Amino acid sequence: MKKVTELVAELAAPVADANGCKLWDVEYVREAGQWYLRLYIDKDGGVDILDCEAISRSVSDLLDEADPIEGSYIFEVSSAGAERPLKRPGDFAQFMGSPVLLKTYQPRDGRKEFAGVLAGYENGAVTVDMNGSPLRFEKNEIALVRLRVEW
Repeated sequence: MKKVTELVAELAAPVADANGCKLWDVEYVREAGQWYLRLYIDKDGGVDILDCEAISRSVSDLLDEADPIEGSYIFEVSSAGAERPLKRPGDFAQFMGSPVLLKTYQPRDGRKEFAGVLAGYENGAVTVDMNGSPLRFEKNEIALVRLRVEW
């Protein structure tokens, strides 16, 4: 049986494409006692409120029809954001050479956050170049990798 996020992604991706956007991620999480279904979208030049509204209306209708989630939830559509998390191999390929922040589950050399440039991705392992010193992190060490905006 498919996960809720996979079912919703199958419904939402064609709608995002039809609206000139790309479905970046789907999340179904419980926060403060309430379930949230969130779609994150992206497009060249950036996402605006009209993109979010159009996709929200269309996907909401599809969700009402397909009814893939039992119970109530709050449905949101938003931009993936400038500091979006990287999760899939394609995300890492797209942003190779970009500034990232990598967080680990356990401290390495006394710290759990490593800021640098994305220098490699292989079977879930991530290499971050930190001022000319590449550090490789295995998949099981990594809690999060996200883009980092430099000001």
